[in-house]
Amino acid sequence: MITVNSLYHSYTKDDRYAVKDVTFEINKGEVFGFLGPSGAGKSTTQGILTGLLQLQKGDVQVVGHDMRKPTRDMFNKIGVSFEQSNVYNKLTALENLDFYKKLFDVPTLDSMFLLKIAGLDHVANKKTSEFSKGMKHRLTFVRSMLNKPEAWFLDEPTTGLDPAIASQIKDIIKEKNQEGTTVFLSTHNMYVADELCHRVAFIIDGEIKLIDSPRNLKLQYGEKLVAVEYKLDDELKKESFSLIDERDRLRLNDIINQGNIELMHTKEATLEEIFIKVTGRGLLYNETSV
Repeated sequence: MITVNSLYHSYTKDDRYAVKDVTFEINKGEVFGFLGPSGAGKSTTQGILTGLLQLQKGDVQVVGHDMRKPTRDMFNKIGVSFEQSNVYNKLTALENLDFYKKLFDVPTLDSMFLLKIAGLDHVANKKTSEFSKGMKHRLTFVRSMLNKPEAWFLDEPTTGLDPAIASQIKDIIKEKNQEGTTVFLSTHNMYVADELCHRVAFIIDGEIKLIDSPRNLKLQYGEKLVAVEYKLDDELKKESFSLIDERDRLRLNDIINQGNIELMHTKEATLEEIFIKVTGRGLLYNETSV
């Protein structure tokens, strides 16, 4: 569905690369997470994959099309939701979608249906200049679904949304993926990636450090722990025990046998913790986004 081989891109047209030697492949029907902090090269890569940036060096194929010469047919097959909403403020929400759907040569979804699933049907006839940032973000998101894309590029789809709306957005992504849509998810939110992605790529300073499934990464890099809350002499105790360390296992067994446990659950490393361990870099640092 999407193949990228030895991709390089320089905004200064020299050896200062925003992305360098980036290689990966995304299978049809896969949710592929492209994870890293601002300035890591996520938006640059997505820009090349969607034809917004010219391919300088490397080989990129998207839905069967060579990105050296992207065609109109290719744009009919992809959808793009940007982190920064770019709606037309002088048009209503409904007019925005109706105008945008005229750009395609393929059947499109009903505009009111999309506004309804975005929770915007009650403001369909309101100008988007009156919308909040979150409402514009939702409109941009559903706009990217208009042409029923085969490959769906999502840049920080839940940024700035309240938890309830973010959950709805994630449910829509899951549903479309189950219908066969391939998703390229660019984000620094490791919790969203963990929930949605079949595989993830860690990118830092324009280079991919690893690619694997969230499960495999947790098994490889995460320590197996059990967190326990229990009563001892009427005092609530909280401890974590390693399932690898023999002494911890014996102590955990003693506490279980005492029967005073109130809460107990396994703990696993988060993708964010693994990212820091692998790259030596946190997910948030002040740098111009590229």
